[in-house]
Amino acid sequence: MAVAQRTYARSLFEAAVEQNRLDRVQEELADFAVTVEEVPELRALLENPEVDARAKRALLEQLLADADELVRNFLLLVAEKGRSGEIVEIAREFEVLVAEATGILDVELTTAVELSQQEFDALVQRIGKASGRDVRASRAVDPDLVGGLVLQIGSRRLDASIRGRLERLRHQLTTARSVA
Repeated sequence: MAVAQRTYARSLFEAAVEQNRLDRVQEELADFAVTVEEVPELRALLENPEVDARAKRALLEQLLADADELVRNFLLLVAEKGRSGEIVEIAREFEVLVAEATGILDVELTTAVELSQQEFDALVQRIGKASGRDVRASRAVDPDLVGGLVLQIGSRRLDASIRGRLERLRHQLTTARSVA
């Protein structure tokens, strides 16, 4: 995550907390980010550096006419600063800040094969017990892992996959060869 995206997200987070509007801001920002992701034309326009910032601002003013004032002003500022193409990433970082503040641990669990709901729930429960926090987990399947799992928690990545072990072993062997 880029420092600027985290800085923008933190500024909005602090303003939302200060004004006691965190829930509403979180919901509206997330809704707008989903819209940007689901409407390729909108995303392309916001990401296009050749489109004038004033044109982006005018579009955002129309789209956000009924939005919370804090969200609207924030997104207009982001566009004005030439960062409208980063709105989705800023929204993701905002979600991370909200999760941290509320004691929720966001986790992405990637396995080589689809887990049953019972297996998934058991893993999430173990992660929650180990971390002492409530866990909000998503899951994905990547057959290239061969076996094991990869756990992504914020910027931390725990790779307990067979592919990861093989890559670490390959690295150790090539490093040992170059040292010898």
